[in-house]
Amino acid sequence: MPKRDRWISLAEVAAGSFIVIGHNVLRILPNEVPILFGLFWVSSLLRRGHWSLIGLKRPESWWKTVLMAIAAAAVLQLGSELVVQPIARYIWHGPEQVSSLLKTPSLDWKLALRNLAIVWVFAGFGEEIGYRGYLLTRAADAGNRSKLAFIGAMLYVAMLFGFGHFYKGPAGVVDSFYSGLVLGGVYLLSGRNLWTSILAHGISDTFAIIVIFMGWAS
Repeated sequence: MPKRDRWISLAEVAAGSFIVIGHNVLRILPNEVPILFGLFWVSSLLRRGHWSLIGLKRPESWWKTVLMAIAAAAVLQLGSELVVQPIARYIWHGPEQVSSLLKTPSLDWKLALRNLAIVWVFAGFGEEIGYRGYLLTRAADAGNRSKLAFIGAMLYVAMLFGFGHFYKGPAGVVDSFYSGLVLGGVYLLSGRNLWTSILAHGISDTFAIIVIFMGWAS
């Protein structure tokens, strides 16, 4: 990759990082998800690319993609519930804050369906396009797309994803960092097919909404 393009990619990552921190930590910008989507769109047009540049393309096998997504969602949920959250609570002596989507009464069909639509569109598609598809790819571009560059990009974007959930408190930032690692990991393991992380993210959040709907949440 030409050095000039790598510097442009680095500038895009810096801008994206400022947008994430600016909204979630400093509270001086609107929500980062639509802004990152806009940046991705402009970047794609300038590079004369298309959606497949970030891995949003038809997978070779939908069955394999779905199975990988289910496995990633299981790793995300089990790792969070059994390892990350207990350790975080021990360190910070309190549970993480939760999204307003998870503060709804049980057995409310209308709210459950609304929340499902929100998590699939905003989190599943929006966050995965912005964080994994756009920022992770541009960060790897800055490192000339080597294997080490993709791993470093995954770690960096997972950290940003953690700060993207700053409202959850320290325990929530750590938990979201873990989620970013799992989602970034399955994105890379699937050959950078974004459908895998989109489905994993959506399935994981759907499980959380079902737990709330059924009144199983503590």
